[in-house]
Amino acid sequence: MAKQPVLTPQSEDFPRWYQDVVAKAELADNGPVRGTMVIRPYGYAIWERMQAEIDRRIKACGAVNAYFPIFIPEAYLRREARHVEGFSPELAVVTYGGGKELEEPVVVRPTSETIINSYFSKWVQSHRDLPLLVNQWANVVRWELRPRLFLRTTEFLWQEGHTAHLSQADAHAYALRILDEVYRDFMVEVLAAPVLVGRKTAGERFAGAITTWTCEGMMRDGKALQMATSHELGQNFAKAFDITYADQDGELVYAWQTSWGASTRLMGALVMTHGDDAGLVVPPRLAPVQAVVLLVRAEDGAGEKAAALAAELGAGGVRVELDDRTDTSFGRRVVGWELKGVPVRIEVGPRDLAAGLVTVSRRDTGTKEQVRLEQTASRVAQLLHQVHQTLLDEAQRRRQQATAAAATVEEAVAAARSGFATVPTGVLGPDGEQRLNQQGVSVRCLQRPDGSLPAADDVEPDEELLAVVARAY
Repeated sequence: MAKQPVLTPQSEDFPRWYQDVVAKAELADNGPVRGTMVIRPYGYAIWERMQAEIDRRIKACGAVNAYFPIFIPEAYLRREARHVEGFSPELAVVTYGGGKELEEPVVVRPTSETIINSYFSKWVQSHRDLPLLVNQWANVVRWELRPRLFLRTTEFLWQEGHTAHLSQADAHAYALRILDEVYRDFMVEVLAAPVLVGRKTAGERFAGAITTWTCEGMMRDGKALQMATSHELGQNFAKAFDITYADQDGELVYAWQTSWGASTRLMGALVMTHGDDAGLVVPPRLAPVQAVVLLVRAEDGAGEKAAALAAELGAGGVRVELDDRTDTSFGRRVVGWELKGVPVRIEVGPRDLAAGLVTVSRRDTGTKEQVRLEQTASRVAQLLHQVHQTLLDEAQRRRQQATAAAATVEEAVAAARSGFATVPTGVLGPDGEQRLNQQGVSVRCLQRPDGSLPAADDVEPDEELLAVVARAY
């Protein structure tokens, strides 16, 4: 009888493969309430590293962390009409508490623009109070009708930044700084995921914003995933919440604002950008365990040498784990570490050690090599660098191969069945985006023909832009 695969092959059923990886790599389980999730320890360890990397970049941009309540008065959301209209279908509203009906319903936060801006209005008095740069790590709730772990869940984890500035130019520059120095840099330098950065169309813009900037990644099935967004809010919320400051002449002026965020959706991006039919593949700079030292058999001093090698790697700064569970079969342990996507595996057994060797395997390519025991630490350091670059280059290659230039809406729809399409905005015309949406395709972002960012929404550029269109998660 043929051995059944551990995972459903991607080519057979990509959504089922995704579910298999999330479960069998021990990333998450479904929660008891539909649309919720339990993030398991290994999955949370990866999320913690994402948090740390993103948080460090946010702080380098001058923002500081704070925390705001999860419950928001319903009246707050109604103070910015487009905002409440955009979120209304997703709101979870609490009407009972303490055994009685509440005098005013409260909303479980779907995002925190309203409550944070109510406090910004207290904290901002003078031009000397600006810029005000605040970030929050929190959970949010958006009632999801078609849940999928990490990608769309009723409750998820994220960071949301909120800022107030002296001028529109300052707000614009800061929104783009976050887009580039926080999100794009994290995705390329840590997640090894190439992303397209661009501007959202008016139809895809964040509710209440004047411009939304986005990082869009291509998954291995050719679909797009919105991985982070940065919004210019203009003065919409400042006017709704009376966020004013006295300028140098003593006149009251409304502040200009931004908000920006990334969530546990990045966990889904990790799975679908690099994962293969053997499971998860974690880039080394992100991996909670960068290398596993796998003891084959505890004979002839192999156990002691495996432990000593793990200690040496750890002392050299490698996040390493020793697997000396020889009561579990070697093959089962190998499959388990492959499922979890650990970048480098070092097999230590008495036979190889007799010749002064260990076997080193790369998770990304599956290649194996024998290395002198005393050279293993330096070789592992080399491989961790190489694995990151290989993953980034491979993801870039896949995206390039799966991106086609389209001259008509029909060509764009056809190309989006297997990847991305680029089409001039002039070809789309006023109803082109709607025609795409009717075919299950959306405009992911707008770029200049050279791939650079276009002007903001409130600027009318003379140049024609390229729309990147795709099926999306």
